[in-house]
Amino acid sequence: MSKQFVSEIKDRDPVNAVFLVKDKIMAMAKNGKPYMNLRLMDKSGDIEAKIWDNTELLDKQFDKDDFVRVRGKASVYMNKMQIVIAEIAKVPEEQVVLADFLPVSLRGSVEMRQELADTVVALRNPYLRRLMEAFLADAPLMALYCQAPAAKGMHHVYLGGLLEHSLSLVKLAKTIVPLYGGINEDLLVVGALLHDVGKIYEMSFERAFDYTDAGKLLGHITIGVELVDEKIRQVEGFPRELALLLKHMLLSHHGQYEYGSPKRPKTIEATILNYLDDLDSKINGIRAHIAKETASTSRWSAHHRLYDRYFFKSNGMEGDLAGEQEVVCVQDETCPPAPPEPVAEVPPRTEKQSFSNQPLKGLENLKLF
Repeated sequence: MSKQFVSEIKDRDPVNAVFLVKDKIMAMAKNGKPYMNLRLMDKSGDIEAKIWDNTELLDKQFDKDDFVRVRGKASVYMNKMQIVIAEIAKVPEEQVVLADFLPVSLRGSVEMRQELADTVVALRNPYLRRLMEAFLADAPLMALYCQAPAAKGMHHVYLGGLLEHSLSLVKLAKTIVPLYGGINEDLLVVGALLHDVGKIYEMSFERAFDYTDAGKLLGHITIGVELVDEKIRQVEGFPRELALLLKHMLLSHHGQYEYGSPKRPKTIEATILNYLDDLDSKINGIRAHIAKETASTSRWSAHHRLYDRYFFKSNGMEGDLAGEQEVVCVQDETCPPAPPEPVAEVPPRTEKQSFSNQPLKGLENLKLF
């Protein structure tokens, strides 16, 4: 039996498939009856699911990060697809194909690893190149770096997302540098590659993505600076000021204190990194938000909680707009004359004698006048 993926589920479809439990919450309905709210996932996405009956008994039979077989029916509620579950049962891990349940970057791992290696080879600064070579030589660390998601729920939320996001920043940085003079390109590129390196230990991603104890207690910025400092010590003669500049980029890449940034950007390279990081993460997050709404026919997305707005899905590139485009003639080009628009016959207007049309009509005989 083939796997029924989240992305394939349509309104009113019967559902009979195995999913990974991403979230599990017991709640209380308005009538005082307990119900269970689940978020189920596979590699194609995630979907909300509800259990209305026997919740106290079923609550003891499975937990978050378990695999479960679900039988129920899909329906659209509040412009979002959900499953109303009739039956649910835990499935042993050995009976599932793990690759079916965790989302993976659309870019191939081998391709991205090669791009990373090529980027390091192209570094001209010998100290920054040797620093990155020290990272590449750490096989266990690099395995995590190439596998980790970039975030739990905001952007690049899939295996390989961290590497994809970091390489995207490198491309953006190399586009920006020629537009301005005096930018340390190698410093900016290495900052882009390492700005989120701490996420390899901040997050767990063997199953549903979550935060580790170290992630909750320290955060990826602190962890990342510690990792960079450790590798810098392995590079003999690494300039002290260059180390300060690189660490500052990690410490300030969130931009503002209210966004969890220990420092605000105080160099050109740190400022560029902050804006490029924000740009790439937002574009990826908005696209993922819109892509989830396969069941919706609305031209507007659902409300995005983080950005506190709705997004208009159309950008004028749809094929069905091609016939609506106005024909524009360039100079010396002969365009066919536009067909005359039909003129509708307008019936003669009969003016009504009403108080609203002539408010003073009939009052001329009053003594007031």
